[in-house]
Amino acid sequence: MSGLFSGADTELLLRLLEIPTVGPLEAGPGAGPSGIPAALRTYAAAAEDAGLEVVHHGPAAPHWLERPGVPAVVREAARARDGFLAEQPSLVLRLGPPRPAERTVMFNVHLDTVAGAEPVGFDGARFTGRGAVDAKGPAVALLAGLRAVAQLPGAARESTVLVQAVAGEEGGAMGTFGTRPLLDAGHYGRLNVFCEPTGLRSVPRATASMTARITVDGEGAIDDRPDAGHNATVLLGHLATHLAARLDRAAPGGRLCVAGLHTGGAHNRVYGTGTLLLNLSYGTAAEGELLAEAVEREYAAGLKDFADAFAGTREFAHTAASAARVTRLTWDKRGLPALRSGDPWAERLLARAGARAAPADDPGFTCDAIWAAGLPGTFTTVLGPGSLDLNHAHAEGEFVDLADLEEFAALVTRLVTGFATDRPPETDPTDRTTFADERPSV
Repeated sequence: MSGLFSGADTELLLRLLEIPTVGPLEAGPGAGPSGIPAALRTYAAAAEDAGLEVVHHGPAAPHWLERPGVPAVVREAARARDGFLAEQPSLVLRLGPPRPAERTVMFNVHLDTVAGAEPVGFDGARFTGRGAVDAKGPAVALLAGLRAVAQLPGAARESTVLVQAVAGEEGGAMGTFGTRPLLDAGHYGRLNVFCEPTGLRSVPRATASMTARITVDGEGAIDDRPDAGHNATVLLGHLATHLAARLDRAAPGGRLCVAGLHTGGAHNRVYGTGTLLLNLSYGTAAEGELLAEAVEREYAAGLKDFADAFAGTREFAHTAASAARVTRLTWDKRGLPALRSGDPWAERLLARAGARAAPADDPGFTCDAIWAAGLPGTFTTVLGPGSLDLNHAHAEGEFVDLADLEEFAALVTRLVTGFATDRPPETDPTDRTTFADERPSV
């Protein structure tokens, strides 16, 4: 045990866990105001006590919702909810004077959570509550580690630390109005660490995902005359089966989730309208384009297959004849960057600080780190205490152990002091070289 995680840190984490920080996308329409602003104010006050300075505190400008890559669900929620951005501000903290990016380490952590209240508690060894591991616990442990850095003299502090504490990570927001604007404003460093539960493994990768929506907009019918309507249930069911079979392993490293299919719940009618959702993750932009092309190709093939298979039936011939006309494919999100970083110097620095390297075949997962893809002259990794699955993130019984928070706090201290004393190779500020494989503009 490092002893860096103090009684004040315990009180801070319990206080943050008590504040409901479910974002509007998770809470759904009609939900009351989010506690995210209150949580960020609480975190900012604790950070100032630890020696950090607030350099930015506020929401993104509205134009960020119109940028390419913003998921449809985000735009729709913003239109439907007054104050959507105002109740999801972001915070940037700094330890040390302003320095160029090559002498700066940046940590990113999100304080918004998924929906579902969990009992808040601490038994002396384990914290429970929504956000315990994802990611309020890591956020507090990060401050504990930086407080120790702030108390060190001399060369150990000859670098600057930035902390991004953001909202808009959960619920499909994908960091588009939280992390993305902060990186665009230059709040990043030579080394960037996104604090997510990885079992203290350094994962210099983050997948991105796209969501395809298949909509049937036909006419329904009474159950006594099912042939008179467009049967969206049978049509979408056929497409779901066809796409599941044809898109399995459609791109190396890509994953397919055949998600929600909805037409209706009654037994005595034919539903003429409905939707089918597909979510596809990918590790590189090239993989993403391969998957998108495969979806569009197999969607067309599936419609033709349905029309051929059901053309001679009594109950579904009308649906078969109209399938192409009443069905459409749209994208709720598409074209987001994926992160792949690689830099021997940064990887050695992380290893000396105590971070274990993730296996090369570990694709990582989707998080806000995607927006660091392509930042010139930088290395980015995902690193934090606990595990998304073992610690029940997004599920009942979410927890994080004090021992894991202690270990992460100590790792943060070692990483920052190591960065200050082990200078990275010199880079030309005009050189657009990046240590990531992907180079889209943020």
